[in-house]
Amino acid sequence: MKTRLAWLGGLAFGLALAAALAGYFMRRPAEGPIVIGLLQATSGPMSLSEAPLAAAVKLAVEEINEGGGLLGRPVELRIEDTGADAAAAAAAGRLIDGHRAAALFGCWTSACRQAVRPVVEARRHLLFYPLAHEGMEQSPHIVYTGPTPNQQLLPATDWALHGFGRRVMLLGTEGPYSSRVHPMLRDFVQLGGGQVVGERLVHLGAPDMAAVVADLERLQPDLVLSTLRGDGNGALFDALVAAGLTDLPLLSFGASEPEMRAWGGGRLDRHFTAWSYLQSLPGPANEAFLARLRASQGEAAQAGDPAVSAYVAVRLWAAAVREVGSPLVEAVNANVAQQSVSGPLGFAAVDGQTRHLWRTLRIAQVRPDGQLAEVLQLPRAIKPAPWPPFRSAEHWAAVASRAGARP
Repeated sequence: MKTRLAWLGGLAFGLALAAALAGYFMRRPAEGPIVIGLLQATSGPMSLSEAPLAAAVKLAVEEINEGGGLLGRPVELRIEDTGADAAAAAAAGRLIDGHRAAALFGCWTSACRQAVRPVVEARRHLLFYPLAHEGMEQSPHIVYTGPTPNQQLLPATDWALHGFGRRVMLLGTEGPYSSRVHPMLRDFVQLGGGQVVGERLVHLGAPDMAAVVADLERLQPDLVLSTLRGDGNGALFDALVAAGLTDLPLLSFGASEPEMRAWGGGRLDRHFTAWSYLQSLPGPANEAFLARLRASQGEAAQAGDPAVSAYVAVRLWAAAVREVGSPLVEAVNANVAQQSVSGPLGFAAVDGQTRHLWRTLRIAQVRPDGQLAEVLQLPRAIKPAPWPPFRSAEHWAAVASRAGARP
C-alpha cells in the first residue's frame, strides 16, 4: 500500500513539474531570430538599380527590431546575389532550405521572378515581388507589390499619345518583360489610333546604342516608349545626348528616381516616367521615411518606387505574422492577402483576388537634377488587372506562350 501511495505521489509530482515547465516554455519568448531572405543583384548590370531596394528592406527590418521584433523574436535578413538571373533559383533554394527563411523578398527582372516562382511553388513558400511587371501571371505563392500594366504602362502611354503624337518607337531589353509588354503596347497604341513605327530589343548590360540612334534618326517617331532594364538606361541617355536628340519625347518605364539621378536622365528635355511613389511627395509620412532611410543607410540614400514597394512588402509580411501569431509560411500566406498598411506612398492594400496591390499613378518629368516632378496624378487608386481587360485572358496567355514565358 505504501509503495503504491509513494508511486502515486511521485506521478503527481512529475505531472505537476511537467505542467510547470510547459507553462514556463510557453510564456517565455521563442529563441532565435525569424530569418527572411532577400534576392538581390549585388553584382552585374542590375546592381545599381537594386541597391536602393536592398536599403529599403534593411530599413524595414531595422524598424521591426527596434520595435521589439516579431512575436518577441528579432528578424534576421539574409541576402543572396542574383547578379545572373540563372542563379536566382539556386539562391532561393539556399534561402529556403539552408537558412530556413520564413519569406523571400526581391528579384528585379521578370526573368529572376520566373526562375524563382517554381521554387517557391514547389515548396509551398512565399515570395514578395516589388517591381512593375508585365502581368499575365498570378501565383498563390507570390504577393506582387509593384504595378501591373493597367496601373502604369497603359494609362501613361495613353497620356503620352495625347500629348506628343501617335507615331511610336518601342525600345526594350531582351527577356520576358519586354517580350510580353511590347505586343501589349503595340496593340494598345493601334487601338488608340496610333502606329508603332519601329521596335528594338537590346542586350542587358550597357549595350551599344548606335543602332537605336540610327533607327530614331531614320524613323523620326513622335514618342519613344522605353522598357529598358538596368544600366541600358544610362547607355540610352548618353547616346541621345551625344546624338543631339535631347528634345525627343521619352517615356521611361524601367528606371526610377535613383537611376535617373545616377545616369543623368534629366539631361533630356522631354523625359517622363510613371510611378506611384516620388521622393518629392509631400506629407509627414514620406518625410519621416526618407529621414529614417538616410539615418540608417547614409545621407546619399535614395528611394524609388521599387524600393518603397519592397519596404511595404516587408511591412505587409510583418502585419500578417503578428495577426496569425506565427511566422509559419502557410499561415502567413493565407492571411497576407487580407492585409493593408500605411506607408510613404500612402495606403497600401492587397487585392485578395489577384494578390497585387491597389495603386495610384503619378506621371512625372525628370528634372535636370534627376529628381521627378509630378505633372499628373490620376484621381483614384487603380484596381490591379494582371490580364489587361481590353483583350481576353486567352489572348494574353497566347502572348505569354509566344514570348516563351510561363502564363
